[in-house]
This record gives sequence, structure tokens and C-alpha cells, in this order.
Amino acid sequence: MKLENIIRALAGSMVLASLALSHYVHPNWIWLTVFVGFNLLQSAFTGFCPAETILKKLGVSGSSCARQ
Repeated sequence: MKLENIIRALAGSMVLASLALSHYVHPNWIWLTVFVGFNLLQSAFTGFCPAETILKKLGVSGSSCARQ
């Protein structure tokens, strides 16, 4: 799986998790959705993605061997 796809899956999972948490636990969890959305927007304009940096430091190579 490519690193870009991993980041998209991570962002989508975080949005869905924060929506579920804001519905079932506390409404303030919606701020996690806002944070993820803001990060996606700024990375589109700047090219800097904090999730990519963190994943690379954790050793995720993001090879494209699985699909092409």
C-alpha cells in the first residue's frame, strides 16, 4: 500500500472515529474532525503532512508492491 493511501485511510478513520465519539461520548470530540480537516487542507497547499512525517519515523515504508 502506498504511503499516500495509508494517510488517506488514517485520516478517514480518524474522522469517522471522532464523529462516533462526539455522538456517543461527548460533543467536544468533533474538534478532532476539525483538526483532521484543517490538516488535510493545509497539506494540500503546503505539501507538508505531519502524519507522513510520523509514519516515516515509525518505519512505514509505503511501498507500492501490493497494488499498481
